Amino acid sequence: MKLHEFQSKRILAGFGVPIPQGDVAPTPAEAGQIAQRLGGPVVVKAQVLVGGRGKAGGIRLAADAGEAEQVASQILRMTIKGISVNTVLIDQAADIREEIYMGITLDRANRKPAMIVSPQGGVEIEQVAKDTPEQIFKLMIDPMLGLMDYQIRNLAFDLGLPRVVIRQFTTIGRALYRVFIQSDDTLTEINPLVITSDERLLAVDGKIVLDDNALFRHRDLGELRDVQRQSEAERQARQAGISYVKLDGKIGCMVNGAGLAMATMDVISLYGGQPANFLDIGGGAKADRVAAALRIILSDPNVKSVLFNIFGGITRCDEVARGIVTALNEIEPQVPMVARLVGLNEEEGQQILADAEMATATSLVEAAQTAVELASG
Repeated sequence: MKLHEFQSKRILAGFGVPIPQGDVAPTPAEAGQIAQRLGGPVVVKAQVLVGGRGKAGGIRLAADAGEAEQVASQILRMTIKGISVNTVLIDQAADIREEIYMGITLDRANRKPAMIVSPQGGVEIEQVAKDTPEQIFKLMIDPMLGLMDYQIRNLAFDLGLPRVVIRQFTTIGRALYRVFIQSDDTLTEINPLVITSDERLLAVDGKIVLDDNALFRHRDLGELRDVQRQSEAERQARQAGISYVKLDGKIGCMVNGAGLAMATMDVISLYGGQPANFLDIGGGAKADRVAAALRIILSDPNVKSVLFNIFGGITRCDEVARGIVTALNEIEPQVPMVARLVGLNEEEGQQILADAEMATATSLVEAAQTAVELASG
């Protein structure tokens, strides 16, 4: 789950990271009022969860409140990569002398958090890594020991920072790591972290990506979700506790278990079909969740057939079958379906589907072949 820049920077500030004074505005008039309150030149930034805002004209400098209102009016009419700009962030402009990148992410290969810094701040770090990898400095953090001050100072020396800012750099590095750990982030980033003309460090941009699987521990952070980027189907899936990703194919898939879902999609592709979605109803799913999942699948007009692949362990096959029948009675779809139910209470589940006149299969291969044929027909 991605947070907006203003949300990320407020969280960083709560842990002691210095940020510019500023506030968000949904209208040009409010943007002008914020700029008037701040005084002097300000930066007007579109708040959308996509990259490339600056290149698209979504980040602009304004000399005073009047210009800030005018610029905000223009930005609030923009659409950046298909996302409408609904709010702008008005920040006090910083007197920038130097820009640095600082971020922490998960290094899955080493199974540790990694702090990454670069003297090439203000640009996409992926591009820096590609074009000038020697400008990237990386530190593996032992999760048992945490981030040590001497390690952050070593990174400061790698960057060649002036001695006068090294203590500030160390403090910000510690704060960044606390945010990363305590918020259960997959990415915590300051880009750029600037050195001002009066030799202060300032986080003029921030980015936080939260681990969706840990949001149950952070109800307050979960409420910051921007639903604008989510489709109606994705919103319904999240509310029902279903893992759902829309794809471009024609065969809807409902499976219990992420690994089994991936295998199901592979077998569909093997026999010439294209999955329309990744959907995992999870273990122990009851009839209501199954019915919600089927409604989500059938909301996609591209779906021409549906394949159910259920392995009954924690999940009971008869519960899944009841959920399917419940959804069928509510929606009355015209899309053909085939189900493979194996495991706990499979005979009861198969009987329920037989009574509903739904096609069943005894193996995944048979089910996939049938789903491909139904979609083609």
